[in-house]
Amino acid sequence: MTYNDIVGTIGFALILLAYFLNTARLLPSDGKAFYVMNVIGAAMAGYSAYYVGYLPFVILLTAWALVSIYGLMRAMKIRMT
Repeated sequence: MTYNDIVGTIGFALILLAYFLNTARLLPSDGKAFYVMNVIGAAMAGYSAYYVGYLPFVILLTAWALVSIYGLMRAMKIRMT
């Protein structure tokens, strides 16, 4: 397994873990931890997709990270002005 494979696998694992924990009602979907896991996971998986040149996943994971950052800002009550 290459470095890129490890980074991508950890990234997708974080995203799936956040989803599973939310589904199991162990992690609220409006909590900071949920968004942090998604931001970090999407960034890691997006890096991996970029490294191998798979543009559709790069776009998807960039959007995922941006939406998660927005959610994190709302959870932290940070205003965008």
